[in-house]
Amino acid sequence: MQVLQVQLEVGADPAEVGRARRWARSRLAGSGIRVDEPLAETLILLISELVTNAVVHTGCPAVLRMLFGTAGDSTVRVEVADASARPPKPRHAEGDDTNGRGLELVDGLADRWGWQSEGAGKRIWCEVDRGAPVVATGAYEVKVYEPPCAVTNSA
Repeated sequence: MQVLQVQLEVGADPAEVGRARRWARSRLAGSGIRVDEPLAETLILLISELVTNAVVHTGCPAVLRMLFGTAGDSTVRVEVADASARPPKPRHAEGDDTNGRGLELVDGLADRWGWQSEGAGKRIWCEVDRGAPVVATGAYEVKVYEPPCAVTNSA
């Protein structure tokens, strides 16, 4: 299996999430995925959620990677690595809660997702199969929320 990998370093500022989305759109177009198709919209939403979680909940820079399978492998893998060893904690948002839905969205939209330790931090990943049916994401509004204070890593 051959894989085309691209990556972007993302600063600890929540405004970086928009830059990550713009960068991802341009890379999707280069991989043969049209930016107006549902698969691209799903991938952009997944990227937005994972990058937001990394910068908001850790207060640290992160690295966004997109891996495109070639030569018969149609999987697109998104990875976000950060410096926090704290595992992701899925939450269930209620009613008008303004946050807490990110990993629920990832779980609902990705074909697979998980996380693994990486050095002193972790890598959260998700995969979408190009041939699988894709949920249209136009009904979702993605918002970036600033944390009340920076989170420090403590072991």
